Amino acid sequence: MNDPYNSNPYGQAANPYAAPEARLDDQATEYLELADRGTRLGAKMIDGVASLVVMLPVFVMIGLSGASGRQSEEFGVAAMIGVGVLGLALLAWQLYWLHLYSQTIGKRALGIKIVRTDGSRADLGRIVGMRWLPVSLLGAIPLIGPIISLVDPLMIFREDRRCMHDLIADTVVVKA
Repeated sequence: MNDPYNSNPYGQAANPYAAPEARLDDQATEYLELADRGTRLGAKMIDGVASLVVMLPVFVMIGLSGASGRQSEEFGVAAMIGVGVLGLALLAWQLYWLHLYSQTIGKRALGIKIVRTDGSRADLGRIVGMRWLPVSLLGAIPLIGPIISLVDPLMIFREDRRCMHDLIADTVVVKA
């Protein structure tokens, strides 16, 4: 006597006073193609190289200011302002791409992006506020911070390839 109108999906008799039931999957990653660990590492390295390329000329100027003698203080201040301006420009560019595409420079170059575990778009607030900020703050705690900073990227070797920041923000990195 399996009446589809008077039973739940498990074949049990329906209780008209019970809350509605639905089978929910924790993640919808079965239809998302996860990014490879090496691709994620490569994207992180490209982001690091982009930072280095932007900042290296300013760091060279700072080094030269220390060897130039009397005028080094004014030159050093100007170089530090340059570091700040270029750093903010790179940060703005990264945030712009994260907002538009859910990708950093490196992720965009290698064809991967950040999405929610249900496949929906990960917005900038989630990426910065839940993916980056908590792990950064935890990483700043003396004694515990270095351990967290080490454990976070090592969690990529789990079967679902999600790091600690992915678990906190309910995100996953997939092929774009």
